[in-house]
Amino acid sequence: MEMMVVNSGFPLLSVLIFFPVAGALILLLVSRSRETLIKWLALGVSIMNFALSIPLFINFNKATHLMQFVERHEWIPSWNIMYFLGIDGISILFILLSALVTILCVLISWNSIKTKVKEFFISILLVEGAMIGVFCSLDFFLFYIFWEAMLIPMYLLIGVWGGPNRVYAAMKFFLYTLVGSVLMLVGIIVLYLYSGRTFNILELATKVYPYQMQFWLFWAFFAAFAVKVPMFPVHTWLPDAHTEAPTAGSVILAAILIKMGAYGFLRFSLPLLPEASKAMTPVMLTLSVIAIIYGGVICLAQSDLKRLIAYSSVSHMGFVTLGIFALNTQGMEGGILQMINHGIITGGLFLGVGAIYDRTHTRQISDYGGVASVMPVYSTIFIVFTLASIGLPSTNGFIGEFMILLGGFARSQWAGVLAATGIIIGAGYMLWLYQRVFFMETSQKVAGLSDIDAREIIALMPMVILIFWIGIYPNTFLGFMHESVRHLIERVNTGSVHGTTIAQNVLEIMK
Repeated sequence: MEMMVVNSGFPLLSVLIFFPVAGALILLLVSRSRETLIKWLALGVSIMNFALSIPLFINFNKATHLMQFVERHEWIPSWNIMYFLGIDGISILFILLSALVTILCVLISWNSIKTKVKEFFISILLVEGAMIGVFCSLDFFLFYIFWEAMLIPMYLLIGVWGGPNRVYAAMKFFLYTLVGSVLMLVGIIVLYLYSGRTFNILELATKVYPYQMQFWLFWAFFAAFAVKVPMFPVHTWLPDAHTEAPTAGSVILAAILIKMGAYGFLRFSLPLLPEASKAMTPVMLTLSVIAIIYGGVICLAQSDLKRLIAYSSVSHMGFVTLGIFALNTQGMEGGILQMINHGIITGGLFLGVGAIYDRTHTRQISDYGGVASVMPVYSTIFIVFTLASIGLPSTNGFIGEFMILLGGFARSQWAGVLAATGIIIGAGYMLWLYQRVFFMETSQKVAGLSDIDAREIIALMPMVILIFWIGIYPNTFLGFMHESVRHLIERVNTGSVHGTTIAQNVLEIMK
């Protein structure tokens, strides 16, 4: 097939998916009382999996848009379902980030998880395997299996180890995601039947579908992907989930899980439904701008540390969808890079909040003040995350937002102008947060706190390094996506529906 490169040899992608699952099965055999051994095994498995992901980074061919490290085997022949894996320049960075974030989640949870320690680390490893599976799958049925499998351990992380309202937050997360996923499943079945009974994503992307079909499929996929992003107005599960989740759960949500919605638009909506995607661009740009401004304004009213950062994710992911649906090179590459950037920055912010929460057991901003005077190392690291979040030049946040605004202005000047106001609002709430927590008068809860230890510094420093690496030399990461993005934009712009115009098709649907 034209879009596929078959790589024979070591099944590296399968190993990256199932090695954490194997590690979780090993932990099942360890006695629950041997908590130290459980932690070290979980850390060892996560480090090894990250090490196994490095060959992807080293051996990836940036000069082609074709799928690489492909594995393809018959799975359920009667339904034409394949075990089909592969990655391109869009998916590779998310696999690397997933593997890295898992290590940091194990480290930051070392002392904070007191109950059901074995089950907690089993859940972390299972989430990792499912996340990587989502980004590798090239068969729609397989993709859906991983997409749904990820829900179970994530539900447990929130519902078992979360805060006082954890059951409510976990149920809300599960129901929102499940409803969207069911509608996506309907869309997958329609594609399967229309295309001659194939779940092969690459083969499906070579076909031309009637515009009326594209229109309804776009909204079926939108239901799943918009909830996951989360886009306005289906975002309300995210603040509750972030607020109640343990630190590791918040980091996984922020760094990886909400990126899967935007990844879905890139992998499925745009290449499979190009005409509908172009027709719906004004709607998507409008929702993106609303999310950027609304999320920022809501942040100004928050009194809970985690809830503020959660709403900031709504705003920042609005930039991502704005870049993607600008449908030009600058916007789309900026959107993909900003997905990685947001995972690094917001993941780092949640790691930082978790470190201080373990000491004070409060998330209320009013309980803090003067942290900089007692925790100077922690305060220095946190200001890096803060400045990256507001897009200071030389940090990764600046590069992503700059590219998105370039693409946004090229697509729609009003969208670009309104999105730019979101950066100003973002600077306001993040700097105000830092002022209240780290300066002002030292509160009673802060006085006498110990600074972060070596384990916590090790957990935070990879994020700091990546902030400056991407901010100073972004081409290390942009180079992976150039060809894949170019090919995707070409597919969207040349995709046609029997020569009819968008306006004609819209009128036909409205009759």
